[in-house]
Amino acid sequence: MIAASALDRQQQPDASTVAPTAASPATTARTWQRELADAISSPRELLEELGLDASLLPAAETAAGKFQLRVPRAFVARMRRGDANDPLLRQVLPLAAELSSPPGFVADPLAEHSAVTAPALLQKYAGRALLITTGACAVHCRYCFRREFPYAEQTTDNPRLRAAIATLAADPSITEVLLSGGDPLSLSDERLQEITARLETIPHVERIRVHTRQPIALPARVDAGLLRWIAAVRKPLIFVLHTNHANEIDAEVAAAIERLRQPHVTLLNQSVLLAGVNDSVAALATLSQRLFACGVLPYYLHLLDPVRGAAHFNVGQAAAERLLGELAGRLPGYLMPRLAREVPGMTAKVTIAPRFA
Repeated sequence: MIAASALDRQQQPDASTVAPTAASPATTARTWQRELADAISSPRELLEELGLDASLLPAAETAAGKFQLRVPRAFVARMRRGDANDPLLRQVLPLAAELSSPPGFVADPLAEHSAVTAPALLQKYAGRALLITTGACAVHCRYCFRREFPYAEQTTDNPRLRAAIATLAADPSITEVLLSGGDPLSLSDERLQEITARLETIPHVERIRVHTRQPIALPARVDAGLLRWIAAVRKPLIFVLHTNHANEIDAEVAAAIERLRQPHVTLLNQSVLLAGVNDSVAALATLSQRLFACGVLPYYLHLLDPVRGAAHFNVGQAAAERLLGELAGRLPGYLMPRLAREVPGMTAKVTIAPRFA
């Protein structure tokens, strides 16, 4: 297990992440960099901000010592005050349940160490490769399957990026590269431009996919500088957003998503099925409908990856199948996310059929 202090350092933004850019100068009153730096990292502050019982504090502080709390104030503003069961709060509040895990919940639930083909480069499936761009995230989701990932060994500093690009260039079977992390949009616009410019020198890479929670957790990130980077990318871009509950999408988030809608950009969403957050037909239906209203198609609904510290979020497969069966009775097919589980060693994600009563 990675020491908590090391993990915390790996997931904090570095100078290239938070330094003001030409698109967001230091004189600007409100920038995404400042919002990111001002994110809440103290359990006490989070509980006080939401008017919650102080009895939650000891367990929250202990669990945060294993995996640090981090949540932007813009995300906290969407939570219900005084409600310890708010679906957004449950995703970020450290709990005593994280301190022990049943058998089968492990540090590397997807066996990603065995998928490393070059520093910072993972390949699990044919035709696609995943680039670990950074360990930094705007929000530390308590169910994160990479909460113990060794980012210090795998993120793309310049020597590792050169090695990863060389590996990709030498394999003509790879037609799509995924930018992941952490959250790639924690990087500066200049760093994103550098990475995608190098990818665009590889003729057989046809598409670039960006997996991000940043437009949801920190909508200010979708600023003029980011849009200039998107416009400069010549290859088709797929943004896979990560939204678990409809309450995450307020007017500011909807406006940020609207700014992302460009002719060469496809917007998809993936969710994780989480007990106490979205494990109801009503929650899932409302989420799909709200996403579509913003121009985003539901893509995957993932069963929880069995990472150590997250067992309390688990929804069993049989219950998930029944939920999807009921959901199919309420939504048109294009609003139905595919229920899926990632199984180490399989050649693709395992999709699971809904169960109809």
